Amino acid sequence: MSSDFEAYEQDFGTLTAEITNKIGRIPKLGGKEKTQLVLNVDKQLEEVRELMEQMDLEVREIPIQCRGMYQSRLKSYKGEMEKLEKDFKRSRIAYSDDVRNELLGEDAGSSESQRAHLLDNTEKLERSSRRLEAGYQIAVETEQVGQEILANLHSDREKIQRSRDRVRTVARAHAGHARAGHEPLPS
Repeated sequence: MSSDFEAYEQDFGTLTAEITNKIGRIPKLGGKEKTQLVLNVDKQLEEVRELMEQMDLEVREIPIQCRGMYQSRLKSYKGEMEKLEKDFKRSRIAYSDDVRNELLGEDAGSSESQRAHLLDNTEKLERSSRRLEAGYQIAVETEQVGQEILANLHSDREKIQRSRDRVRTVARAHAGHARAGHEPLPS
């Protein structure tokens, strides 16, 4: 079984190397050439996904005592696959420096500066959002505590009123008993 896995690994290595090479060429192309290469890479990525599924099935068939090593290798390949897919996505929308500068009408340094500024602002916005979310959570928790306190106070008020009513009832009974000329009731 592990020999099948190793054969899949070799195929994986070959395919990912080809894909990496093609991904590097995509941004430099245009028109039909770019479209054709993108379709080709997309097809090869699908082949890699199928290979990963086969490797996953093979790992499940390996005895448990040997499985850990293969699972760790498979996990590493999955990470590599995710990176390839991200690189592919970026390469499809990337333009060569000349085209980008022509479209933006700016030099690349200014573009990088703006990008850094945008990233900085995005990070600040995310931090502020997290603070707002934490503040909201505290407000919700405070409201819940307040509701519990009000419920407890209401319950305590009812207990006090019942106790006061019992004291009044006992006091009246005691007073009525004393008027009738009887000995006072034991307390």
